Amino acid sequence: MPTGRTTPAEIHTFKGQERRLRADRIGLPGLLMSVVAASAPLMVTTGGMPVTFGVLGVVGSPLLYVILGLVLLLFSFGYAEMSRHVHNAGAFTAYIARGLGGTAGAASSIVALVSYSAMQCCIYGLFGFELSGLIARHLDVTVAWWIPALAAVVAVGVLGWLKIDLNVKVLGVLLLVEVVMVLVFDVAGLGSPGPEGLSPRAFHPDTLAGPGLGTAFCGTIASFVGFEQAAVYSEETSRPGVVVARVTYLAVGFVAVFFALSAWALTVAAGPSRIHELALQEGPNLLFGLTEDRLGTGFTDVMHLFYVTGMFAAMLSFHNVVARYAFAMGREGLLPAAVGRTSRTSGAPAHGSLLQSGVALAVVAVFAATDDKPAGDPTAPVLRLSNWLGNVCALGVTVLMIAASAGVVVFFVRRGAARAQAWRLAASAVAGLALTAIAVISVRDFDALVGSGPDSPLRWALPGIVLLALVAGLTLGLVLKSVRPEVHARIGLGNEAFQLEKAAEEGR
Repeated sequence: MPTGRTTPAEIHTFKGQERRLRADRIGLPGLLMSVVAASAPLMVTTGGMPVTFGVLGVVGSPLLYVILGLVLLLFSFGYAEMSRHVHNAGAFTAYIARGLGGTAGAASSIVALVSYSAMQCCIYGLFGFELSGLIARHLDVTVAWWIPALAAVVAVGVLGWLKIDLNVKVLGVLLLVEVVMVLVFDVAGLGSPGPEGLSPRAFHPDTLAGPGLGTAFCGTIASFVGFEQAAVYSEETSRPGVVVARVTYLAVGFVAVFFALSAWALTVAAGPSRIHELALQEGPNLLFGLTEDRLGTGFTDVMHLFYVTGMFAAMLSFHNVVARYAFAMGREGLLPAAVGRTSRTSGAPAHGSLLQSGVALAVVAVFAATDDKPAGDPTAPVLRLSNWLGNVCALGVTVLMIAASAGVVVFFVRRGAARAQAWRLAASAVAGLALTAIAVISVRDFDALVGSGPDSPLRWALPGIVLLALVAGLTLGLVLKSVRPEVHARIGLGNEAFQLEKAAEEGR
C-alpha cells in the first residue's frame, strides 16, 4: 500500500537511473556519423593538409595517412576488444583504470577532459573566424570573430542538453554534406589533373624525407582524433559489445582512406612538384582555389558555407564527448556528484554539458580579451586559439592511447586471457611503441607545431598543459586512494559500481 514516502530502495533506484545514460538511443549508423563528424573533413583538408604540404614541406601527406591508419588499426584491435568487456562513458578512463588501476584511471580522466576540451575550443576559434569572414564578404558587415564563436558555444550547449538521437540527426546531415563536397573536389581534381597528370608521386616513400617529417606525423595524427570516441557512447548503444568495435574499425578505415584520397587529389590538382610552393602561397585557401578553378565560384561559395557547418558538427561531436567524460567523472567521484547526473527529460549528461559550455565560454572570452586587432594581425588571437589548443589535444590523446595500449595488455593478462588474445595484445604493444615515438617527437618539435621559435617558452608551456593534467590526475588518484578508498575502488566501474552496491544492500 502506498505510504506517500520514498523508501530507501526507491531513492537508490532513482539515483541509479540518474547515474545511467539511457540505452538504445544510438545505433551503428548514428554512432559512426557522430564519431566521424569529429574528424571534420573540410577543416582537415583546408587547414591541416596545407600545413603539411607547405610549412613542413612533406609532399607524401597521403602516405602519412596510410601509415598512421595502419598504426591506429593495430591500436584498435585491443581497444575495440575492451569495448566487449567494459561499457562505460568514461572510455579511456575506464579502460586504463581496469588495466592499470584507479590512480592511472584518475590521471587519464583529467588528461581526457583537458585534451578534448582543448580541441573543441580550438574549433570555436576557427568557426568564428571563418563565419565572420563569410559575413563580411557576402553581407558587407564587419563582425568580430569571437561573436559567432560565443553564439556557437550557446547553440552547441543547448543541443548538448537534448537527446543524443536528435544530436545524431544534426551531425549526420552536416557530415554527409561535408563529405560529399570533398568527394566532389576529389573527383574533379583527379579528373582534371595539373600539369603532371594523374601522378602517384605522393605515395612514394622518398616523399617522406625531410626535417619536417616528425612534425608532420604529429600534426597528421590530429586528423584521426575522434575515431576512439565510439566507446564513450557504449552505454547509449543498442549492442555495445558489437556496435562500438565495428564503429571503431570503420572510423579508422574511413578517415585513413578518405584523407589519403583527398590529400592525393590535392597533389594531383596542383602537381606534386608545385604543391609545396602553392600550399605556402595559398594556405587555407589551397582547396578553395583549386576547387574554383575546376568547379566555379558558385560551388566554391557553397563549399565555404559547409566548411562552417562542418566545424559546427565537429564542435557538437567533441562537446558530447566531453560532457560524457565529465558525467562519468562525476558519477565516480572525480568531479562533484552533480556533474554525474543526467537530465530527467532527455537522459543526456546535462550537467556535464553545462560544465563544458562554461569552460568553452571562458576560453573564448580570454582569447577575445587578448584580441590585438587595433595594434597588429587581426587573426592573431584566433590563430593562437586554434593552433595551440589543437596541438595540445593531439598530444593529450596520443598519451591516452599509449596508456590504453598498456592497459589493454595488463587487463587481459590479469584475466588469464593472454593466450586467447595474444595477437590483439601484440598489436596493442606495437601500436603503443609507435605512438610513444610520435609523442616524443611531438614534444621535441612542439615549437614547429605551434609556429614558435626554438627559444620560445611556448614549446614547453603548451605540452606542459598535458603534463600538468597528468600530474593533477595522479595526485587526485593518490589522494582518493588514501582518503576515500571506496571512491578510488569505483574508478572505471561506472554504473556497475552502483549495481554492485544495490545488490549488496538487497543481500543484507
